[in-house]
Amino acid sequence: MLDVRGKRVVVVGLGKSGVAAARLLCARGAEVVANDGKSREALGAVVAELEGAGIRVVAGGHAAAEMDRADLVVVSPGVPPLPEIAAAERAGVRVIGEVEAAVRCLTHPAPIVAVGGTNGKSTVTTLLGDVLGRFAPRVFVGGNLGEPLAAHADERFDFVVLEVSSFQMERVETFHPRASILLNVTPDHLDRYPDMAAYAHAKGNAFARQTAEDLAVVPAGDDVCVGQARRGGGRLVTFGADGDARVSADAITFRGEVYPRKDILLQGGHNAQNVAAVIAVARDLGVPEGTVRAALAEFRGLGHRMAFVVDVGGVRFYDDSKGTNVGAAVTALLGLPEPKVVLVAGGRDKGGSYEPLADALAQKGRAAVLIGEAAEAIASAVGSSVPVVRAASMDEAVRRAHALAAPGDAVLLSPACSSFDMFRDYAHRGDEFARAARSLATEATPR
Repeated sequence: MLDVRGKRVVVVGLGKSGVAAARLLCARGAEVVANDGKSREALGAVVAELEGAGIRVVAGGHAAAEMDRADLVVVSPGVPPLPEIAAAERAGVRVIGEVEAAVRCLTHPAPIVAVGGTNGKSTVTTLLGDVLGRFAPRVFVGGNLGEPLAAHADERFDFVVLEVSSFQMERVETFHPRASILLNVTPDHLDRYPDMAAYAHAKGNAFARQTAEDLAVVPAGDDVCVGQARRGGGRLVTFGADGDARVSADAITFRGEVYPRKDILLQGGHNAQNVAAVIAVARDLGVPEGTVRAALAEFRGLGHRMAFVVDVGGVRFYDDSKGTNVGAAVTALLGLPEPKVVLVAGGRDKGGSYEPLADALAQKGRAAVLIGEAAEAIASAVGSSVPVVRAASMDEAVRRAHALAAPGDAVLLSPACSSFDMFRDYAHRGDEFARAARSLATEATPR
């Protein structure tokens, strides 16, 4: 338990996670200073909400929060490295992440399942929550996906399923999941980390305190993920073509149990890998085989993740707005059943190479329509392998993509970038793509 009664605690970053952490720590008796670089006006109703709870809000900068005079600093996952945080650490102040604070403030600790990876973690988190929810009556599903755990710290759960990002795992001291999954590590967030090794290490912190009673689930033959899992003492279980949870063309096999892929609603090669990881964890946690099978037969996946939108004149539109890095976009592009794809990509650059995306387009691309700040960088990588056009808005991108496509092709939104240059978030971006595509379909429908 984290004892903060009477302590001065600075919570940095007032997104959903930071607000929940500030309220929780205040309820636990701390003198909380809630800090954000945004102005009070930009923060909006959050300021009144926190001040109404007796929390002091310092907005518009970080110096006035006086982190170096705090007893504890709690950092929200979206907060970049700040000189004020570094100064606090040099002054001997403890600095932890929001997930660490939330877990240590749980009134009723429960077994934690941590789901990490560059791609696929939201699908796996949600599917695991569904499987476990059919087995146990009280399952929390959240973290980087959905609700922050800090907002539910006084509730009683049988299992806590947390999607954990690299940012959330940067500052953990005691975080100890009963099961930890690392689905993959591909280039992402290299605008924050100096190199891939540092990025992988942050993700691997979820394994560091596991013991032989715990489970560490990683892809077979992936040296990076296996190496991170072995930083702790968890029992290693692998998934994939040569894994303990073996994926073949027609089935997933685990400990003698055969799960035919035709009976699993979630389709696609990458999703077969995700399902294999879920089966391994669920069965290890005692979920009956029949319960697992029933969940797999009904789980449809998540919005903005390879979601079919509409067919316009024989061209099928897919929304994969959650494809916010190059690896995700490549997987989406190569995984489509259509023989040729017009890719809509671009947004705010995250620091990685676009060469793998260019290679995938050379194999399967009809053309690329580029939007946002990263358009020029992507265009430079793609070169002349496929026709490349620019668009200033999502409506223009959808129309130009349709014009470039042939009947039988797909138009895929899988941006390989974050959304914040043009949209509120990936969901807003995907919604705008779907709206524009459906509008085009309406225009094309004979009256």
